[in-house]
Amino acid sequence: MSVPAAPPGQPRKAATAAWIGSALEYYDFFIYGSAAALIFPTVFFDESDPATATLLSLATFGVAYAARPIGALFLGHFGDRLGRKKIMVFTLILMGLSTFLIGCLPTRDQVGTLAPVLLVICRVLQGISAAGEQASANSMTLEHAPEDRRGFFTSFTLSGTQGGQLLATLVFIPIAALPEDQLLSWGWRVPFWMSIAVAVVGYVIRRTLDETPAFTRQQTASEGVAKLPLAVLMREHWADVLRVIAGALVASVSTIFTVWALAYGTSESVGLSRSSMLWVGALANLVALAAIPLWATLSDRVGRRPVFLIGAAGSAVMMFVYLWVISTGSYPLVLVLGIVTFGVVYSAANGIWPSFYGEMFSTRVRLSGMAIGTQIGFAVAGFAVTFAAQIAGPDGDDWFAVALFTAALCVPPVLAALTARETHKVPTELLGVRAADATNDRERVAA
Repeated sequence: MSVPAAPPGQPRKAATAAWIGSALEYYDFFIYGSAAALIFPTVFFDESDPATATLLSLATFGVAYAARPIGALFLGHFGDRLGRKKIMVFTLILMGLSTFLIGCLPTRDQVGTLAPVLLVICRVLQGISAAGEQASANSMTLEHAPEDRRGFFTSFTLSGTQGGQLLATLVFIPIAALPEDQLLSWGWRVPFWMSIAVAVVGYVIRRTLDETPAFTRQQTASEGVAKLPLAVLMREHWADVLRVIAGALVASVSTIFTVWALAYGTSESVGLSRSSMLWVGALANLVALAAIPLWATLSDRVGRRPVFLIGAAGSAVMMFVYLWVISTGSYPLVLVLGIVTFGVVYSAANGIWPSFYGEMFSTRVRLSGMAIGTQIGFAVAGFAVTFAAQIAGPDGDDWFAVALFTAALCVPPVLAALTARETHKVPTELLGVRAADATNDRERVAA
């Protein structure tokens, strides 16, 4: 039985749809991070205690990460049973609507404690959407990609994520520059209202995609699609799930850089302006857009493991340097080190994890394995911001403790990579297949 080939141009189309969809999806997800650091402590929480208000606001940022493992269970199940395309469309619509509703919420002054409750509900919906977005887009691009370029094509999902983060930052730069009364009354709502375009644009882009050849083959295979993907996943791939959970902790670098460092740099102890710190993130993400496909292309040649290790271990070191230069208040150094840390070094791990993780699993459970493994790890990464705010001391300026904490969270990803199999040269239909089954599959494919 031969593996159906992807239609001409479909790998590029799938990668483009993944890029645009992820950019739109994570624009929504990351405007919340900027707002949680700069706006929400005043709008939704008690202004009389700024430190507690900031801590609670950053905790709501992490709530979405706590919801993501739950979303991963459901969306992973249906993605492996019904296909990648349906989940990709659903997640974009859910993210667009939930983000738009955040922009419509009443403030604490208007409805009291109901305001943060509604905020958390909307944030949970964002988390459920994000749980299925990357796993479905990664599976779609990986299964459409040529075997010798899976790393490159699958990296489009993550470069799209960085594009969305860049767009979110650029939108917030003029918003943050508004007069205080306009910023806190209506200005902060505008980026959230703009997200309604996500539902429309995402549907138009993704509804024309073909289902992947690998999933189509699985539907017609003798064993068919898994009725209970989670059961198959835990029986045949439990060790890889643990590796993905450990590897996903490297996302802590992103959340600390994006949210805690932003709040720290604009605090009274450092005194950098909101716009200046937002530009650091914008330029770092711009560099990441170029760095991610380059790292991914390198991984197609030398393997996933060495490139991932460069990103994970390098980020652990660079976070000490980056947070230290923030403490000095030297903006030129902050700008340069921010770009190097996040735009270049972190991109090595960030750009190739979609192929690295996806290649650990067979087609029957690929979406479930990626979704569940990454979202559990990302849940820890999301709350890393809250923990960082606590260990930074009463004045929120103990950058060394935060850097040490971030470096510690990079250790499990390093160990996960060291114990993982190298898969960049394994044929797509044999990815995640046990040795005995792989022999049978080779004979069946050859026939």
